[in-house]
Amino acid sequence: MSRREQIRMTQEEALALLQDARVMTCATHGPRGWPHLMPLWYVLRPTGPGDAPELWAWTYAKSQKARNLQRDPRATVQVETGVAYEELRGVMLECDVALEHDTDAVAALGVEIFSRYAPDGTTLAPEAEAAVRAQAPKRVAMRFVERRGATWDHRKLAGVY
Repeated sequence: MSRREQIRMTQEEALALLQDARVMTCATHGPRGWPHLMPLWYVLRPTGPGDAPELWAWTYAKSQKARNLQRDPRATVQVETGVAYEELRGVMLECDVALEHDTDAVAALGVEIFSRYAPDGTTLAPEAEAAVRAQAPKRVAMRFVERRGATWDHRKLAGVY
C-alpha cells in the first residue's frame, strides 16, 4: 500500500475534522495571478441524504476574496491540525464557489456562523445577533461546492516515515 493510501482519511474521518476545526484557509486567484490566502470561519450545511455537507462562509462584498471569486469562481480551501509531523492531518478541497447576495440569506448564514463560534457553541446573545444581522447588507455568502479533494492523517503512519 502506498504512503498516500496509508494516510488518506475516510469520509467519516474527514467530516469529523471539518466539524471540529474552527478555521479554514481559502485560496482564491488574485488580480495579479498570485494566490490570495485568507482565514475564514465556516459552517457545514447538509446537501441531501447520504451526501457530504458543504462548507459555507461569509465575507464583505468588497473584500479582495469576493472580488476574486466574482472574476473566477474557483477556490481551494484547507483545514488542518497538528504541530509535529506525526500529528498532521487535514482536508484540502478544490471548489467552485457560488456567491449569494440575498440579504436575508446572508444574515441567516451570519447568525449560523456566529452561533457556531459562540461561547456555548449554540446561541448568540440578542445584541450579538442584531449586530451580525446589521452586517448582512455589506456581506456575501459563499457556498463551496467540492470538485476534488485530498486528505491526510499522519497519525496513521504510527511513527514510521
